[in-house]
Amino acid sequence: MSARVNPWVLSTPALAVYATFLVVPMALVILISFFDFQFYGGMQATFTWKNYFEILSDGYYYEIYARTFGVAAAVTLACLVLGTAEAYVLSRMANPWKGLFLMVVLGPLLISVVVRTLGWALLFGSTGLINKALMGIGLISTPVDLMYSNLGVAIALTHVLVPFMVISVWASLQRINPSTEAAALSLGATQFTVIRRVVIPQVMPGILSGAIMVFAMAASSFATPAIIGGRRLKNVATAAYDEFLNTLNWPLGAALAVVLLLATVVVLLSANRIIERKYGAVFNQAGG
Repeated sequence: MSARVNPWVLSTPALAVYATFLVVPMALVILISFFDFQFYGGMQATFTWKNYFEILSDGYYYEIYARTFGVAAAVTLACLVLGTAEAYVLSRMANPWKGLFLMVVLGPLLISVVVRTLGWALLFGSTGLINKALMGIGLISTPVDLMYSNLGVAIALTHVLVPFMVISVWASLQRINPSTEAAALSLGATQFTVIRRVVIPQVMPGILSGAIMVFAMAASSFATPAIIGGRRLKNVATAAYDEFLNTLNWPLGAALAVVLLLATVVVLLSANRIIERKYGAVFNQAGG
């Protein structure tokens, strides 16, 4: 067997799984998005752009997409700040504290996202712990409405997704030579300057990969927005869910999902291009 053919043969099982569970379902969703839907006739296997025209011409869907990407951007920023700081502190801990606190950070991943979100729902309620604590210390006189709000959804999603940012940044921090920080400090740089000018540029590949994961997962999340946001604050995932299972308009639901996918890819590629232009040398060094 030739050297050219051998890698493809060895990759056949992985490619088959990839095609079965990702490529084929995605192709079917794209195909269905071009079908027609009649209220009394159901889904019709006829090619039409009607579903995409409906999405692009209705301000209701613009509001849903704006809410989805606005919350995803806020969650990504919050996870970037919290996750990078947590990863930096973890990387500077000594054993056995490093392993212990790493498990504390990653422990929530072992619990269902629905269970964690329901926990936040109990905290956010008008009689929940957060409102009781704020009213008890006199900061507020009436309960703060965190349930069914974008702020509540963003807080819950940040808790759900911040471990992914920690993992990504922590992996990049393991590749930094500690002597570079010591050299900067010996030359008179402050600790803040060392972090800003030495550490962050070197871990930028990890920050970017973590931000991509967090943004994509926040934009496509369903359980947390459905529980915390409720019926009033729909995102794209909950809107597509309603079209699929409530109105049975599968073509429109598929079109919503396809537009979400395309918009997410455009945003991520644009952010990736901008960051790579600024930190191109760091990315080339990390790749080498």
